[in-house]
Amino acid sequence: MTSPGIPPRPYAIAHRGASAYAPANTLAAFRKAAELGADMWEVDIRFSTDGIPIVHHDATLASGEALNTLSRAALREIMPDCPDLSEVVALAAELGAGIYADIKDADAALATMHLMQDAEIAPVIIGAFSPEIVQTLKEAGSTYPVAGLVPLGADPHSHAKDADIIHLCWERMPTPQDTLTRELFGRAFRDGKEVVLWHEEDPERMAAIRTKPVTGICSDMPELVNPFRPPSDYPFDIVCHRGANSIAPENTLPALECALAAGFGYIEVDLHITSDGEIVVIHDNTLDRTTDGSGPVTQHSLAELRALDAGGWVDPFFAGIKVPTLGEVLDLLKRYDGRAYLEFKSAPPKPVLDQVERAGLLDRVFFWSFNRDFLVELRTLSPAARIMARRQDYASLEDTIADFDANIVEFIPTEEALDIAPLRGSHVKSMLAYMGSDTEVFAKMIKARPDFFNLNQPFAFSRFVDRGRHDG
Repeated sequence: MTSPGIPPRPYAIAHRGASAYAPANTLAAFRKAAELGADMWEVDIRFSTDGIPIVHHDATLASGEALNTLSRAALREIMPDCPDLSEVVALAAELGAGIYADIKDADAALATMHLMQDAEIAPVIIGAFSPEIVQTLKEAGSTYPVAGLVPLGADPHSHAKDADIIHLCWERMPTPQDTLTRELFGRAFRDGKEVVLWHEEDPERMAAIRTKPVTGICSDMPELVNPFRPPSDYPFDIVCHRGANSIAPENTLPALECALAAGFGYIEVDLHITSDGEIVVIHDNTLDRTTDGSGPVTQHSLAELRALDAGGWVDPFFAGIKVPTLGEVLDLLKRYDGRAYLEFKSAPPKPVLDQVERAGLLDRVFFWSFNRDFLVELRTLSPAARIMARRQDYASLEDTIADFDANIVEFIPTEEALDIAPLRGSHVKSMLAYMGSDTEVFAKMIKARPDFFNLNQPFAFSRFVDRGRHDG
């Protein structure tokens, strides 16, 4: 057995793939896990009646039939999105991810081990709740570390006594982080074992456990395990345009939460006002593109908007997601200690400013609008509000700042970006906006060294930054 060892930071193990954003244990979930930077994918493995390792969690189907009584062909007809383990392994090899194989059926143990040994992927861990399966893998000479998954109530040291890794599945406890004592780790390390932790999706608990000496942490939201941090010598912020819109529907709570969970500093949202004076988050003036409704946003009440589906247009997985309110977004900022770029569409400044000030978040947001009158009004209402101006809208940098005493100037990657240099060290911050994913453009943007990057592809950019940091 070759142990992966305790990594410098815990492996982000995507629980059944990025199952917060796609159906669990599907290729779609594993692809999203890769985009979110997961180091490993937790894969549940069962065995078809004709001896094929299948990726599926439950022992029975919705019909009540046992999965292991059906052939692979029959299963594919019933569940077309249910992949073979070989398909998942091939995708992991293509995308550079590791596999955490959670074996559910004893008959699948050796077939899984042999399939993994033939694959050129790393890291790999093979585990099971069943001590008998763990023992089978160890006796068969697994070249990968074997994990014993420990259910709530079981003693971890005895339950996983034959394993190389203790995997604590204690997420259902009120404060599971309190179980991670020095005594627990001391005993595990004396016994020559490593520790992997349950699937965790709460940011406070994740902050408490990610610093522990563990090999990995499972999560439906793998971006939460090791949030992005900019280089220490260049502490820039990333603004996520309409949230993590490649992962979840734009301007919805899942997309906004994903961006904040990933460690990006700001989310950008678009604000409209309803017919009954409420502030909602949606980009377009009309409902047609991003909901199952139609017509102008401003001609609908909040109740009417909340009855719409704002997610199914992207994927059936997100069907039923609601148009969020500004209040919900502000609550999300508090939960993640995040920040926001608020763009006035039809929403006028005063009701937005009132909500932001009541929430105590004025110093954590900045504003902009195509409607210049809104920005002039905002500056009159609040000298303390931070307002952005676009360099491309003015003849000079001086005019850009002077119009309404702008605090942030946004540039695009053109010759005008040369005006970033005079702003360094001043009270006016610079931001470069780019909606693409061309790495050559990324490289030029980093050389300009703005204070913020406003991006439509923040994960592609963060991967580029990380590669440069490691290559350097």
